Amino acid sequence: MKKLWGGRFKQSTDALMETFSASISFDKRLYACDIEGSIAHCKMLARCKIISLAESQKIQKGLKRILRECEEECFEYSDKLEDIHMNIESRLREIVGPAAGKLHTARSRNDQVCLDIRLYLRSEVDEAVKEIDQLCKTLVVLAKRNIDRVIPGYTHLQRAQPVLLSHHLLAYVEMLLRDKERFLDAKKRINVMPLGSAALAGTNFPIDRQYTAKLLKFPEISHNSMDAVADRDFAAEFCSVSALLMMHLSRFCEELVIWNSSEFGFVELSDAFTTGSSIMPQKKNPDAAELIRGKSGRVFGNLVSLLTLMKGLPLAYNKDLQEDKEPLFDSADTIKVCLKIFTDMMKSAKFTLPTDEELEASGFLTATDMADYLVLKGVPFRDAHEITGKTVAYCLDEQKTLSHLSLGELRKISKRFEEDVSEHIALKNSVDRKNVYGGTAKKQVKAQIARLTKKLK
Repeated sequence: MKKLWGGRFKQSTDALMETFSASISFDKRLYACDIEGSIAHCKMLARCKIISLAESQKIQKGLKRILRECEEECFEYSDKLEDIHMNIESRLREIVGPAAGKLHTARSRNDQVCLDIRLYLRSEVDEAVKEIDQLCKTLVVLAKRNIDRVIPGYTHLQRAQPVLLSHHLLAYVEMLLRDKERFLDAKKRINVMPLGSAALAGTNFPIDRQYTAKLLKFPEISHNSMDAVADRDFAAEFCSVSALLMMHLSRFCEELVIWNSSEFGFVELSDAFTTGSSIMPQKKNPDAAELIRGKSGRVFGNLVSLLTLMKGLPLAYNKDLQEDKEPLFDSADTIKVCLKIFTDMMKSAKFTLPTDEELEASGFLTATDMADYLVLKGVPFRDAHEITGKTVAYCLDEQKTLSHLSLGELRKISKRFEEDVSEHIALKNSVDRKNVYGGTAKKQVKAQIARLTKKLK
């Protein structure tokens, strides 16, 4: 098979080298982006009278036929043609003849592939944002449904203070919405049109880059031809934002795995998103959550792979850049499936939380409220902290909880305790008193839900 670049070569490419250097096995997914870019380029060439209108129309017709073949999965890809660009151009030559050779006027595969990746990522960002919105909406619905349910809030994985389950769920919504904002911000730098940069120096032909950008709906064109073909910071940024998203999903999954355990028993995950054991019949394993947690590692790795790839490359284009696509594609695929699975898993999850009475009897969740109570009685906070610590120590010695202590017992520790202390350290009262913006009080959580519901419309 004749190489489209073979003019100066006397010897054929080594067979192993041919396979080694080919990228068609993974970059064929860019076919629609490549054809979209080629059609726009072709229209621009005719507009600028670099090729004739008849040639342009003939080429466009051929490209649309190739698009149908790719969509119908009857297009024959060849390793010998290296990549998606040359595969399409070779097929175009078969369909329209010598006119196909004019399509590549005023461009290089260097700016062509940059265009394809930017078109691809632009679409992937939109998909990621859509899936993040779906997950956020699901979590907001769960928060509404569980507005009155109290769970222990943890620090250091030790029970700390009571919070509303809804408040806990909405914490992840805030994280995810920041991820969404990061994707949309990254899209600003993705959405720059590189075509016209050619190999590295621009082109001798009088092209109209602004017209091409308009056809492809790019709000901006690249300002430096060497930068346009040589950098992949926009791809690394996509991988970086993807890594942050996966970090948040992984943290949430870690909690779901813990909550799903017999030791916690806070949530039951649907059979549809769990699996059993090949040896232990009683097992119901939280595999979906564990897999999402595990897949965060590969997305982190993709970011490191791309950064490592780029760190030693001199300007301008280098063949190393062929290695940018697989980590990029993998990150895009991984975040989409993880978001979809996570959303469906949460829709079917059932929360099996302890009762308020069980929580009050389980320990010292309202110890901070007791310290705050003493502060309201005029005790400096550090002294109040000390008194409450001694009260907790007394409870541990006597195997009691704070709510089970009599006023007499409390006053042996501090005379500042009065009858109203029991009301102050009651679980629901503890939650409702956190009535500060962003706090866990029901009133504030309802306000959070209202704000997020409006934001997610």
